[in-house]
Amino acid sequence: MRAIHCVVYGEPKQLVLVDVPEPVPRPEEVLVAVEAAGLGYADALRARGAYQVKAPLPYVPGGEMAGRVVGLGPGVAAEWQGRAVLGIAPRGALAERIAVPVAALVQRPERLGAEAAAGMIVNYGTAVHGLEERGCLRAGEIVLILGASGGVGLAAIDLAKALGATVIAAASSAAKLAACSARGADHTVDYSQPEWRKALEAVLAGRPLTLVYDPVGGAYSETAFRCLAPGGRLLVVGFAAGEIPRIPLNLPLLKRASIVGVDWGGHQRANPGAAQAELRRLIELVEAGTIHPAATTVYPLENTGEVLQSIVERRNLGKAVIRVASGP
Repeated sequence: MRAIHCVVYGEPKQLVLVDVPEPVPRPEEVLVAVEAAGLGYADALRARGAYQVKAPLPYVPGGEMAGRVVGLGPGVAAEWQGRAVLGIAPRGALAERIAVPVAALVQRPERLGAEAAAGMIVNYGTAVHGLEERGCLRAGEIVLILGASGGVGLAAIDLAKALGATVIAAASSAAKLAACSARGADHTVDYSQPEWRKALEAVLAGRPLTLVYDPVGGAYSETAFRCLAPGGRLLVVGFAAGEIPRIPLNLPLLKRASIVGVDWGGHQRANPGAAQAELRRLIELVEAGTIHPAATTVYPLENTGEVLQSIVERRNLGKAVIRVASGP
């Protein structure tokens, strides 16, 4: 079968397409014919060897996947055969077949296409964990989303609107801001401009900013925190800017505001089964027509390396998905 291999830690563009043996499912595992796999910043970091956990080389990257069950390991109920599924694995999704624990999968409704499903897992899973569970977002609040044109940001826009919030999207170009507006953002701010704080304050027009969703970090975090209303919350999602911010602690003291960590991966490791519960929650929202996950760009398997390179260089808009195969 075809698979992407990381054979040396380095730039993602060094990933190679190879032929490898098909995996055999072990007890409590199923064999999934992968139709689509989602790509994210963490995949690029893993390829560079810069992630907190290094996989032994060589390895097949990719964790987000959607497809159909084509084989059962010992101990798996027969009704799983043929099911459309989505799920997340430590690695191995960028291949035509993957053996994965059945407990890591959720049944996928047929109306949810494989590409949209693969593209929603990490970004929307992080959004529901961050906005609902960690941020306790309530209808009527105003939320500022930094890095809003990336896959993480667009998912947060979609979910925040579904929860009844007013969304201000911050991004760095007219094209990126247009993508945010198309996803439903009520207002946009170009935070590449030196006076972006004044632009944000003009949009707020005296209304309280109570929540910031921050997957970017760097200098943007402190500026956003300074704009928070008393009692507000800054959700720390990641550091795509490459710099971990150092917010003066007198700010949360004087504002009586909170800095809240959002680590969906850590949440899953500490709470087995949490990811499946959150994915089922997302599927409910999809079936109700409340959220609208979509793959922004779709590429063939052989383009994986260059797509990940564009993500790490912040040239990619929205969520990138790899079309692995059309089905079993």
